[in-house]
Formats: sequence, C-alpha cells, structure tokens
Amino acid sequence: MALKVAVAGGGVGGMAVAIALQNQGHAVTIFEQARAYGRIGADVNLTPNAVHALDHLGLGGALRRTAARPEFRISRMWDSGDVTSKLPMSAAAEKKYGAPQLTIHRADLLDALQAALKPDTLRFGARVSGVRQDETGATLQFEDGSDFNADLVIGADGIHSAVRHALYGADAPKFTGLVSYRGTFPRDAAPDLPNLDSFTKWWGPVPELQIVTFPLNQGREIFVFATTGQKDWTEEGWTLPGDIEELRAIYKDFHPEARALLSACTNVTRSALHVRAPMARWSEGRVVLLGDAAHPMVPFMAQGACMASEDAIVLARAVEGVGFDALPEALERYAQARIPRTTRVQEGSLANDWLKKGGNADWVYGYDAWRGLEAQAA
Repeated sequence: MALKVAVAGGGVGGMAVAIALQNQGHAVTIFEQARAYGRIGADVNLTPNAVHALDHLGLGGALRRTAARPEFRISRMWDSGDVTSKLPMSAAAEKKYGAPQLTIHRADLLDALQAALKPDTLRFGARVSGVRQDETGATLQFEDGSDFNADLVIGADGIHSAVRHALYGADAPKFTGLVSYRGTFPRDAAPDLPNLDSFTKWWGPVPELQIVTFPLNQGREIFVFATTGQKDWTEEGWTLPGDIEELRAIYKDFHPEARALLSACTNVTRSALHVRAPMARWSEGRVVLLGDAAHPMVPFMAQGACMASEDAIVLARAVEGVGFDALPEALERYAQARIPRTTRVQEGSLANDWLKKGGNADWVYGYDAWRGLEAQAA
C-alpha cells in the first residue's frame, strides 16, 4: 500500500527517510522551515555505519565526489602529544565495516540528499507549529494557519521539534555547560602539520577542553572543533561569531601542534551545546520522531547525523509493506529497535571518554541499519 507521508524537517534524517520511503513507492512531502539551503555550517562526520546506510540509498557516488576519507581516527594527549589510540579508517574501515568514514561539508551532504529526492518533494519556508491526528490519519499544522493531511507524519525537526512538543509536551533542552567553536582553514595554511589526513582528537586536562580536527572537501580544507566551559548561555541565538584570540588563549598550554591548528584559523563561530534526556517513547499513533527530535546528543562521538541516517533506514524498513491500519504497531517496532542504541550513544557522547585510550569501535561503526529491525540494538 502506498502511503501519503509528511516529514517535518529537511535535514539529514528527514531527507534520508524521504528517499528511502520514495524508493518503496510512497508519496512523501518534506516541510522545511528554512527558505533555502545555503553554504551554512561546516562539517558532518559520517562514520562507516552512516556511510553504509546512505550508500544503499544510492548516495555513495555523490558523497565521495566532495568528501574526504580520513586515514586514521587518532587520540592524542593535550600536553605530551602522545597517541593513546589509532584506528585505521579509509580502506581498512571499508574492508571491515563495508564502508569508509567520510567527512563532508554539511551543504554538500544536503545537496547530495536533495538531488536524490523526487521533484517537488521539498517545500521550503514551511514552519511547523504542531500536529493532530484521529482515526483517519495525521495532520501537520503550520504557523501560517495552513495544514497538511497524511497517513503518516514523521517529526525530523530537530532539538526544538514542534512535533515532539505536540506529542509529549514542552521540555526545554538542558545546557551542558559547554560552548563549541568551529572553524576551517585551507590545508596549505599549515602544510607541515602531521595527521591532517586523519580524524584527530586532542584530549584536554579536563573534559571541557578538547580539539577535534579532520579534512573536508577532499582534503583541501581542515575543520577544527574545540570546546570550553561556560556557566550559562544567555546570548540570543544558538550560533554566533566567536573570538579566535580568546580561544587561542584558553588553549595556550596545549601541545604546539594543537595550538598550530588554532593559529591557522582566522575566525570561528561558537554555539552552546544542549541535550535532552533519552526518551522511552518516540511514537504515538501514526506520528513518529526521528533524529535530533528523538535523541539530541552532544557531538563527542560524532554520531548525530549518523544516528539520524540509521533511524531513516530502520523506520523505512519498519513501514515497508505495512497498511494504514498497522502503522502504529510498525512505528512502535521501529522505536523499540532504535531506542536502546541511541540511548547508549547519547550517554556515551555525554560521558566523552569513548576511544580515549583505545576500546571497541565495532558496536558503533559495525552497525547495519538495513538489518536493524532483526538485530535490534547492538
């Protein structure tokens, strides 16, 4: 049975689930509040579990045309520079997990996803205000007073999800006490630095301090991410210009190679890191949550977009071949297959100690979303 599906949110998870459902023959419309996609943001780290999921949607070639393939995932200590763990990625990850790690500009990832959608799937400038449902289906409601009737509504509308709010009531995200800084620089601005072809995390003397770096745009640019502690966040807006000199001063005692990464950045943006507690339920009737709407997490395991990509595949598989009347059970099956895994990743990300001194990456990188319903959580 072909379903009429409305997706709130045109990010990675929203577009990925739309592609998967369209491949099954369903009629899907995505409602995105932005008026257009620009070259916003900087980075998405797609680890092998996400690349494997997206490859099987037919996106592999488009992703690889612009992405970089880190050679290793490296942990280094802030003061000595000692390497405490080093995982082979690239070809080694492809052989072990069926896909490499790809690091890609967010705009390039969104372009690849959008190109795989059927024409007129994506509607910009549509700000969702809520959702209602009855025995005939579910209806997305918009701030301009209009609405859209569907058999199935998917809330992929991020940490401030209006769909989540409609299902479970208001609950403000919690500020973690951390502020993140993001910047990029041309590779040739620091040609003598080692490991620019790898994903490298510099672990600080306290959990609040860390620097992560990896290549973008087939290695022509280097992305830098750093965090600092802050007692509260009172500024208007979530992403603001940052002070690169202030950031360099905070990291003045780090290893010279770590400091050189910040020296190569000419400007940075800053944003607060917020979380929500893991949820026990993601679906009610014919309305379901996906991605950050269901499980927002801090980026310390680099799994935000990856978990959304996995969600998209598992949700599409859950509703495959399912009629309208059986949708509630199918959505519950999807949620219960995903909640244990995403909860573990949420908690691991917040703890911020994964792979600091080695450890097992297989439970994250080796997950096959296309078999997620059968295997449940790893």
